[in-house]
Amino acid sequence: MSKKTLNQANLEKLGAEKLAALVMNLVEGSAALQRRARMELSAAQGPGEVAADLRKRFASLRRATGFVDWRKQRALVKDLEGLLGMIETTIAPHDPDEAFELLWSFLQLAPSIHERTDDSNGAVGGIMSDAVDLIAEISPRLSQDRTALAERILDAVADAGYGEFDRIIPATADALGQDGLEHLKCITQAWADAPPTEHELEQYRGYGLMSSADDSVRRNKQMTRSIILADIADAQGDVDAYMARYSEEQLTYGTIAPHVARRLLDAGRVDEAFDIVTRARVAEDGTSFRMYRYDLDAVYEECLERKGKTDELKTHLWNTYEQTLSATSLRRYLKLLPDFDDIEAEEAALGFAEAYPHLGATISFLVDWPSHERAARIVVARAEELDGNSYHALTKAADALEAEHPLAAALMRRAMVLDTLTGAKSKRYRYAARHLAECQSCDAAIENYGDLPSHTQFLEELKQEHGRKHGFWRLVGP
Repeated sequence: MSKKTLNQANLEKLGAEKLAALVMNLVEGSAALQRRARMELSAAQGPGEVAADLRKRFASLRRATGFVDWRKQRALVKDLEGLLGMIETTIAPHDPDEAFELLWSFLQLAPSIHERTDDSNGAVGGIMSDAVDLIAEISPRLSQDRTALAERILDAVADAGYGEFDRIIPATADALGQDGLEHLKCITQAWADAPPTEHELEQYRGYGLMSSADDSVRRNKQMTRSIILADIADAQGDVDAYMARYSEEQLTYGTIAPHVARRLLDAGRVDEAFDIVTRARVAEDGTSFRMYRYDLDAVYEECLERKGKTDELKTHLWNTYEQTLSATSLRRYLKLLPDFDDIEAEEAALGFAEAYPHLGATISFLVDWPSHERAARIVVARAEELDGNSYHALTKAADALEAEHPLAAALMRRAMVLDTLTGAKSKRYRYAARHLAECQSCDAAIENYGDLPSHTQFLEELKQEHGRKHGFWRLVGP
């Protein structure tokens, strides 16, 4: 390796004096880098100095009011990651209780940060989630008063408007212990049943809601109570308490049944899990849009396996494959077959895929399986049916087939080019220009176009039909 390569070993050879000068030059004019350098200097003085600097930074972030647009968000996220990293590496190993207090303060920054940041990409929320994960790591070493901690958690969860304290109960379960969890259960029940306070009512007034402020507060408290009690039940391993929050009808919902059944399976209560997921599948069969079938199927399949219903499991897996071309279902199905029978079954399954009515699903399945020769054959045979608007699937498939089946790759890229130009989708012109260039690259490897237009003929047709789309042709070039 070159002695000029930028790595830690080579930089250490520069010596402390040169490195210090280099750092000073790099941090000049960058407030973020200066803060990081000061934090590192504090770390050299000990955890106490770092904690003090962290609290100062938290206060500064809390006071800030300027909106952070997407250009500045990356710097903010990096700053927050650095603060969290300092707590993890400098404070937590030596003083878990101090680390916990700092992490709690860090989470309480969420409202002030979210209110002035567009976190549509979830970056800030992700860091808050990382803070909760760190609390979970240090929870067994905390020496918090369990009653006080339970009350603190209820206050935090009740006021959290951005989900920053989601998962805080499982994260602190070790610190709470059974006594703390029971106390949290009691105070949550009392809080949810208490009449709304003036402060709580004020939060719902003036928003033009259909229901009264009183009804809105009560409904929100009931929902929060349900979530808290579910987390407590999980922490205590109490499946029945977890189930008790749902009515018989709710236990048939596709959004609820898989989670309940999964907990019953983990508790060894297979028959009950099977009953719940079966009733949910029956209820869902009567709906026109089966959005949650995958979760239900996964738990249902595990129930069948654990009950020894192998024939039923095979039938279910094959039916699922026929309906959705699920590669996962097919692989599980094949593993349940005797040796050599699976080879014949796989051939039949791939033949079924070729005749599947949805061409895009067929191509994606055959490419991923993989069965590239079949995929290429289908593309060439049904080229006129290709949906050029399915650009993610077609781009992936074309990239996968290009080396061995350049004609199929070119046809899929042609479909995307035509879709873009026919629909005058100007925002995709640069992608279409790239796809056309890739068609040109494939041309040399294609020995025979058969009855299909050659690349030169396709290009001429494009110019005749879409010659006035100058924005596209400028990107194509001469």
